[in-house]
Amino acid sequence: MALTISVSEKVRILVTDANDESPEFINTPYIVQVPENSPSGSSIFKIEAVDRDTGSGGSITYFLQDGGGKLRGDNKVFSATTTVTINVEDVQDTPPMFIGTPYYGYVYEDTLAGSEVLTVVALDGDRGKPNSIHYCIVNGSEGSFEISNTTGAISVIKSPNQLKKEVYELRVQASEVSPEGDVSAYAFAIVTIRVVDLNNHPPTFYGESGPQNRFELTMYEHPPEGEILRGLKITVNDSDQGANAKFNLRLVGPGGIFRVVPQTVLNEAQVTIIVENSAAIDYEKFKVLTFKLLAIEVNTPEKFSSTADVAIRLLDTNDNVPKFSSDYYIARIPENSPGGSNVVAVTATDPDSGLWGEVKYSIYGTGADLFLIHPSTGIIYTQPWAVLDAEVNSKYNFYVKAEDTDGKYSLAEVFITVLDVNDHSPEFNENIQEKTMIIGSPVKIEAIDQDAEEPNNIVDYSIMQADPANVFDIDQSTGEIKLKSYIRSLDIIHNITKNKDCIWSLVVQAKDRGSPSFSTTAVLKIDITEETLHKGPMAAFLMQTKDNPMKALGVLAGVMGIMVLITIMISTAMFWRNKRSNKIMPVRRIIKKRQTQPSRTVRMEWLKFKRPSNAAEKFVVEDDAKSLQNENSNNNVQAAPVPPAAPLPPPPPALAASGNTAVWRVPTVSGSLTPKFINKQLKKRGHSSAHNALVSELKMKFEKRNAAMGEPHI
Repeated sequence: MALTISVSEKVRILVTDANDESPEFINTPYIVQVPENSPSGSSIFKIEAVDRDTGSGGSITYFLQDGGGKLRGDNKVFSATTTVTINVEDVQDTPPMFIGTPYYGYVYEDTLAGSEVLTVVALDGDRGKPNSIHYCIVNGSEGSFEISNTTGAISVIKSPNQLKKEVYELRVQASEVSPEGDVSAYAFAIVTIRVVDLNNHPPTFYGESGPQNRFELTMYEHPPEGEILRGLKITVNDSDQGANAKFNLRLVGPGGIFRVVPQTVLNEAQVTIIVENSAAIDYEKFKVLTFKLLAIEVNTPEKFSSTADVAIRLLDTNDNVPKFSSDYYIARIPENSPGGSNVVAVTATDPDSGLWGEVKYSIYGTGADLFLIHPSTGIIYTQPWAVLDAEVNSKYNFYVKAEDTDGKYSLAEVFITVLDVNDHSPEFNENIQEKTMIIGSPVKIEAIDQDAEEPNNIVDYSIMQADPANVFDIDQSTGEIKLKSYIRSLDIIHNITKNKDCIWSLVVQAKDRGSPSFSTTAVLKIDITEETLHKGPMAAFLMQTKDNPMKALGVLAGVMGIMVLITIMISTAMFWRNKRSNKIMPVRRIIKKRQTQPSRTVRMEWLKFKRPSNAAEKFVVEDDAKSLQNENSNNNVQAAPVPPAAPLPPPPPALAASGNTAVWRVPTVSGSLTPKFINKQLKKRGHSSAHNALVSELKMKFEKRNAAMGEPHI
């Protein structure tokens, strides 16, 4: 059996308060009445709240946040909120205020006495418990208006025609009356009442004798700007009152000439017209200036208006200068015109009237000596004794003056050209002329025509007579005369004529192109010659065989062959001679030193072979200096041309020169032979060498010519 033993003891347990309760407001809801005139800082209500917690958890602080405490080991803050309603109570401390200011009213011309004009309204500024408002007119009524004490309605108590003023300003007072009947506050307002007239009268213009719709004035042109037209007495009136009597004035017509004052009128005004643009008031433009004076109401719906005509008649003054129809005049007159011939008519006009518009003409200037002008008509003509000559002076210019009776004038310039007339014949410097013509080169004749202008001074040339006729041609423009193209040599000329000296006499005409045309003739004697390369035997041979170049080439080739054969024979003989003596002997044992002389370059004209088309064209001498002119104008110039490069010919033999004789050297192929510079002694010594050089050159040229023409070489 078990034994059970029990023990007991008293235990005290202390319960610690935790912050587990929220504060609570008591005696809610809170409604507070506060007068509007309470001073700042006044206490108006007390709020109370409780918290059943103990210690710091039960303390209450009235801020944005309450105090807090521990709950289960954490710091916990509880709060409560409530609403406080504060009603502001109105206090009678604000005066009344008028509503709808400013106040305007109108009394019309047909309004009846006792009619209400307008109503004013005022309210107590204290809106919570407003007091009643009492109205009265303080001043400005002048016994014509009254106001309702309770409603504020203003009425007119007189008929409109009894009202003395157009505008009334009423001072109205609004007062607060308490329930006890005391006046606590008041306010004032201005009420403007305008007496309105009915618009039943248009503006009307008046003259000195009453209503008038046309006004006239006579005045001189160009009055000073700003001047008042005092001759016009114009008044304008509108019998209506107020706005109905307000209107504008303006001028209708040419703009910018006059202006009207005043421009705006109330009831009545004196009309003044003032000059604004003096230059536009011109008699020559307007004899009469017509305007309409217009008056039109401004602010009325009817826009009543009226007009009056204003006519201003202008008187002329001498305000214009004579003016030419052009700043300059250009005229032409033939040089053969007789004295007193009309040249040109100038015209100037002066728009002024009467004597002021009459114009007188005159001329002056260095070029006016040969001319006169009619003072009234302006016709310019030559002096009776004047002789015009275009070759002496073809241009004249001077001034013409147009002047009125008061001395006002203007100028214009006149340019006169004297037209050339064909009054000169072409003239040769000699009536009989002699010229030498080398075949292939032209000769030139010249005639001068002293006329001043084309075509009178253009000369055409022609051959009038020649025997035989078919030998010469002449260039119509230049006057160059040359042989017909088929004449290439003197032989052809000899076949044409029996005249062996080859001198022709031609009659040549020089004729101008004027109308009528003039002409002059001259006799021209032409000596025809043929230019030669050399006057020696070689040149003669070449000239004889110029019609057959193959023959000339064959002969020259034969000569060269003989010379080569002779050279070979001499060389062979010298060889065998030296061989026998076992030494070479010089050709010359003693060579004297010759005095050095300036060398002379011998020139020859180039020989040019052409493929023959006829007998005259087989041999041609080409002249490289054709562009130069000599005194005969036939291009026969002896200047040496620059020759082209060519291979050198065999060297010439050495020649001994005498003391007074210049050394003559055989030229290269590029040179030219000029027989004039070679004396007879040198001709004899250098003849064979010159032949060698000439043959080499002819052969080379002939081969090049045949190669260019596709012929076989020789």
